Amino acid sequence: MNKANKKVYKDIYTNPVKPNIRWTDIEKLLESLGAEISEGNGSRIRIKLNGERAVFHRPHPDDNTDKGAVKSVRRFLENAGVKL
Repeated sequence: MNKANKKVYKDIYTNPVKPNIRWTDIEKLLESLGAEISEGNGSRIRIKLNGERAVFHRPHPDDNTDKGAVKSVRRFLENAGVKL
């Protein structure tokens, strides 16, 4: 995991929740953690990490993730047992 990925991880766990984390940065973080990412229908992506599965929607037309999605990513990482 590089420095940029560590910053995104920290941003995901910042309180209050940050609404402006770029989705592409979240995907790069997940890939660096060894997640399997596959395309779904439309803007959906399927993610598998440490046996945990989730489906997320890529934000569009803007690349910034809203607070609800950040909370969902946080919960997914916790359920997958990811800790720095």
